[in-house]
Amino acid sequence: MNLGIVIAFSYGILPLVGGIIGYIQAKSKVSLLSGSISGFLIIFAAYSQLQGQTWGLTLAAFVTGILVVFFAFRLARTRKFMPAGLMIIFGILTLLVIVNQIFAS
Repeated sequence: MNLGIVIAFSYGILPLVGGIIGYIQAKSKVSLLSGSISGFLIIFAAYSQLQGQTWGLTLAAFVTGILVVFFAFRLARTRKFMPAGLMIIFGILTLLVIVNQIFAS
């Protein structure tokens, strides 16, 4: 198992847990739905890569990129670091590792 897969699994857990927390704190069904979908997509992509599917990390990078852009707009709108700033930082780090892993193989 390479570093890109581990990072993708780890980053996939963040939106999943964040969506659950958003639902618990603010009763936001949108947060629960979007966090669950994006988290499960990234985890599924990492699992697919682990099973030998070459498109797995590409899907993980695509979904992570969408999340980084989404949270960048949210940070610009709300000016609140949590959770947008945290997701941007971890998202960019995740993208760097995944893209490096894609081009290394």
